[in-house]
Amino acid sequence: MKKIIEGKAYVLGNDIDTDQIIPAEHLVYSLSDPEERKNYGRYALSGVPAAGAGLPGGGQPFVKEGQTESEYRIIVGGRNFGCGSSREHAPACLEIAGIEAVVAESYARIFYRNSVDGGFFIPFETPAPLTEEIKTGDALRIDVDAGTLTHLPSGKIWTLKSLGEVIEIIQAGDIFEYARKTGMIPG
Repeated sequence: MKKIIEGKAYVLGNDIDTDQIIPAEHLVYSLSDPEERKNYGRYALSGVPAAGAGLPGGGQPFVKEGQTESEYRIIVGGRNFGCGSSREHAPACLEIAGIEAVVAESYARIFYRNSVDGGFFIPFETPAPLTEEIKTGDALRIDVDAGTLTHLPSGKIWTLKSLGEVIEIIQAGDIFEYARKTGMIPG
């Protein structure tokens, strides 16, 4: 697990649901086949309504045409991120697209657990709404141990909510590695 996560922000709003994260029409690819898996990166966030100035993504595509990975590493969202169905393809596609962390005001419970249990990325919560202060393309740094988010252009720092006990699962890599490490299942 990285201790410092740096990269460009991609800013979304409230109630980003799993069908916006990966529309059902793109669930035909195998996550275990390396070539098909890339398509989940290609179509990540393709269900977010067309963006324009001031709207999700600030009018920028999350993944550029013909690419399978995004130039963005950190998603900044509002409330209820990942609502909708319980499909684990949603956090998986964000990881495949290159996302290392999502910072949101709150998460749908199943999406949060799928993110942690699958070891896809670190889901941080923020007590302050950040979608008005951070813009798509802004450079950010997350200090995982300190639990802080720094907006590099301004130097402004926010304290994120503690990851609590899920940090042990994140550090292990996923729920199965955690279970092996703690003796819950045979190594």
